[in-house]
Amino acid sequence: MKAFKIWAAILLVAVFVAGCANTEKSGGDHKDGNKYEGLTVRLGVQGSGGLNGKAREAKWYEDEFGKLGVKVEWAEFQSGPPMTEAIASNHLDFAGLGNMPIVAAQAADIPFKVISQLLEGKNNVAIIIPNNSALKTVEDLKGKKIAVAKGSNAYNFLYRGLAEAGIKDSEVQIIQLQPDEAQPAFETGAVDAWATWDPYITLNTLTGKAKVLTDGEQLGVLSPSFQIVRKDFADKYPELVTLYLKVFEKARLWEEQNLDEALNRYATERKVPVEVIKGTQVRSKTINTPVSDAIIAEQQKTADFQFEIGNIRKKINVSDVFDNQYVEEALK
Repeated sequence: MKAFKIWAAILLVAVFVAGCANTEKSGGDHKDGNKYEGLTVRLGVQGSGGLNGKAREAKWYEDEFGKLGVKVEWAEFQSGPPMTEAIASNHLDFAGLGNMPIVAAQAADIPFKVISQLLEGKNNVAIIIPNNSALKTVEDLKGKKIAVAKGSNAYNFLYRGLAEAGIKDSEVQIIQLQPDEAQPAFETGAVDAWATWDPYITLNTLTGKAKVLTDGEQLGVLSPSFQIVRKDFADKYPELVTLYLKVFEKARLWEEQNLDEALNRYATERKVPVEVIKGTQVRSKTINTPVSDAIIAEQQKTADFQFEIGNIRKKINVSDVFDNQYVEEALK
């Protein structure tokens, strides 16, 4: 009887081990053959056309991800904050956006990673005023109405600019408007100034509707833009994050190597003279690089300032969300 129990125990262990081995083999088969089964990658863009418009038309993302059986969906947004909200609700995987929405998202504990830098940040954000405005300096904004998209990189730029000029936010009228609302308000004189980003800066200045009161280079406040990915997606599919950046680099190089074609394409899309588009390239030339320590330090300044004025509720260490490994691999 005792021997029977021993053999039964051995048999039970053997069955258990075989079951584990089969499970591991099945998992390996799934990993090798069906890892991406049913997977859809959701790409967020601000507006239509431009560099992403070329990539969408040429189906570069669809082709490369499609080789792995992964589908691609596109979603358009007007500014960064709605993009981070979509990432928080697992409705978006990748996005390109400015520095302030990233700070706000990190402070709100939205799980994401910054995977590359998109814009240098010196001239892509500005405060513009009507061409016939008598305003000369940021100090002249006291008592004026200023349009800005809440939570955007221009929002941070405006508040830091006012602070540098010694103006309290209670001494101006901040009108929170998305670009499609701010443009008519600016043109009709419903606001005295507009804190915004390109292409709206160039579209208004080169068409004679506006002039720049100050920008990041003049004010000494950088507004870099970045690419981000939903953290859970990056943890599960790091190789797809690298692939995304490789395809983006392909699009960036297409623009660089076919600049005249690209500029004419963008001008046609926006129904503006090609000179206007050339202006946006000067202010907002797209890059795709690892994020330097200096830019991370500038991002920390933004986070600390936003905490001091109460726009975010807790202090954050911005370096926690930066991860250059994907872009470094993509650019090899």
